[in-house]
Amino acid sequence: MTGSGLYTERVLDHYKNPRNYGEIKDADAVSREENSSCGDEVTLYLKVGADGRVQVRFTSESCAICRASASMLTELANGKELSDLASLGREDMLKAFGGPMDPSREKCALLPLAALYSAVSKVKKGT
Repeated sequence: MTGSGLYTERVLDHYKNPRNYGEIKDADAVSREENSSCGDEVTLYLKVGADGRVQVRFTSESCAICRASASMLTELANGKELSDLASLGREDMLKAFGGPMDPSREKCALLPLAALYSAVSKVKKGT
């Protein structure tokens, strides 16, 4: 999938009306990732509840693809147990966009996933 085919109604909606946007002040982990080739930055906040389920929120200074991806990822991740987050992967993100995309846009779409993995690692390490 290339060009304007990426900007489906669903993707544009997540970009314009991002779900779970904002900080979690008492987050158990905060992870910031950036793509130096395009300037995208995404910060992911992760909080594990007493029931073991996670709350995930994000902030970003990024392109439409990255912001939409972060929004979609939070919808996939929220309410899951921490151990379940490792099963979210590249294919889940590409499926959320409706299929494959060119490599430069894929980097944008996968940046929030890298932030999620980093946040999960921090929680597991207790940092």
